[in-house]
Amino acid sequence: MSVKTRMSAVTGDITRVQADAIVNAANRSLMGGGGVDGAIHRAAGPELLEECRRLGGCETGDAKITKAYRLPARFVIHAVGPVWQGGGKGEAELLASCYRRALELARDHRCQSIAFPAISTGIYGYPKEEAARIAVQTVAAFLEGNTMPEKVIFVGFDEDTTRGYEGEVKTTSI
Repeated sequence: MSVKTRMSAVTGDITRVQADAIVNAANRSLMGGGGVDGAIHRAAGPELLEECRRLGGCETGDAKITKAYRLPARFVIHAVGPVWQGGGKGEAELLASCYRRALELARDHRCQSIAFPAISTGIYGYPKEEAARIAVQTVAAFLEGNTMPEKVIFVGFDEDTTRGYEGEVKTTSI
């Protein structure tokens, strides 16, 4: 199976996506917040917050894994993306790193499928087009050297976001 056919994009609510792991666009505290983070915490139930408390936070560019509790997944991977500061503060490297770390955790926990939101593009202000390019390139490079996860789903909150990911998947050179 080619790298391109292992990636897809859909519009919807990531808390309803059927995947072994869903990725939470988390903050460094892992204590929940707004946007995707808040939605995942609400849908998973209070047990998720309890488990996150024991993790001691997470650095920007990294990711940590928990159970998914009431979500239709086995795991939640909490990936902490960067706040956009104009592009000159290592944001691209940090964004790529949190995608890579999430994929490593999914592989190490034998997840066949993983669903990503558009990390850092909400309140953190990362430009959506650039974030989609970095996400797809990072995922494609990882998939080229790994058999797991078999399937990666980019979940856009709106049609414009989804189209950005679809376009990047179609034009990726890997």
